[in-house]
Amino acid sequence: MKILIYGINYAPEMTGIGKYTGEMAAWLASRGHEVRVVTAPPYYPEWRVAQPYTANRYASEARDGVRISRAPLWVPSKPRGKGRLVHLASFALSSLPLMMRHAFWRPDVVFCVAPSLLNAPIGWLAARLCGAHAWLHIQDFEVDAAFKLDILRGSWLKRTALAVERALLTRFDSVSTISGKMLERAADKGVRAAQLVRFPNWASTDAVYPLERTSRLKETLGIAPDPVVVLYSGNMGMKQGLDVLTDATLALKDQPDLAFVFCGSGPARAAIEAACGKLPNCRVIDLRPVEELNELLNLADIHVLPQRADAADLVMPSKLTGMFASGRAVIAMASPGTELHDAVAPRGLVVPPGDAGSLAQAIRALADDPARRAEYGRAGRAFAVASLSRDAVLEDFETRLRAVRPARKDPAIARAEVESTPTPALERVREAKRPG
Repeated sequence: MKILIYGINYAPEMTGIGKYTGEMAAWLASRGHEVRVVTAPPYYPEWRVAQPYTANRYASEARDGVRISRAPLWVPSKPRGKGRLVHLASFALSSLPLMMRHAFWRPDVVFCVAPSLLNAPIGWLAARLCGAHAWLHIQDFEVDAAFKLDILRGSWLKRTALAVERALLTRFDSVSTISGKMLERAADKGVRAAQLVRFPNWASTDAVYPLERTSRLKETLGIAPDPVVVLYSGNMGMKQGLDVLTDATLALKDQPDLAFVFCGSGPARAAIEAACGKLPNCRVIDLRPVEELNELLNLADIHVLPQRADAADLVMPSKLTGMFASGRAVIAMASPGTELHDAVAPRGLVVPPGDAGSLAQAIRALADDPARRAEYGRAGRAFAVASLSRDAVLEDFETRLRAVRPARKDPAIARAEVESTPTPALERVREAKRPG
């Protein structure tokens, strides 16, 4: 099949949506599909374009068998409100000519990734122009999240944004998202059941796995062998509730048998460094190279997944899959009835969102119970292998792709296949042509 993928985030970004879109495209290419990608230069989660890429010109490259076209964009140093909208709009506008050019390639499927929903009209238009199947994949319900988290404000703006969102969602041939609760939300926005597809994020269970030894990063970071390491790794943004984890860290700052590691970049990092950066039992570090990902995730004795209560079920944290795959214990902040609660509760510890005291108590209790940590780690790893493995998720996705748009064949090949098929009508024609 010919598959055109359209989204603002892509490899070599190591976290979030870019990681999953990049892995998906490379996997599809490895299966023999022709895959092209229209995206931006990598900038997330640091919110600055990574070297040697540039934000102000078009570029193209090949990576993992995928042809990639990158459009320029404006990246704000503080991604808030109107600045974030201008950022997203800059990519939508600059990527328009690329999408129109790729429409002449006549892809079978145009696969749009949201965020950003501002790209969706262009992806839909490109699909309609070339007769492709228009597929929208929702990683975050960004409109709902923007208003709940006060990134955007105003009742008129909210009504308008929700109306536009509904109009876009209902026009795509297929709409997928990463969890059951998010599928329900899409249905509430008017998407018909026949359009909906569950396409969850996955765990690279071959690349992320439990180590039988202590992670080498413990020594690298100057952490003594004995302390229990509590790790947060990923984007440091507004949705993550990192202020609650910061407060829990401060509550436990005088307990030398605990070591806290915050790994990542984003708008909240400066506040974390100001509050905790000088504590003797805390480290704030940059994201590690992809080849060190397993060492990083195995640095944790306890993974912590904070989340704001007002973001529940608007996002399903993608980092959870790697946490489970590492075979280490997980503490998550989630309310009963949410997708995150349902995913973690049978195989980890769940505490109420926004409650730093409960989080600190949970960390202390789990640090004192190595047998329980091991039990949670085994359960999470088993779940990742059985339900979240990359090949299982992507093979199901590939099956759905083939079903919605069969691969186009070269006309000469198609004619040859028809002529070689021994149908009764063809046999009669052949018989008539035989001499005698």
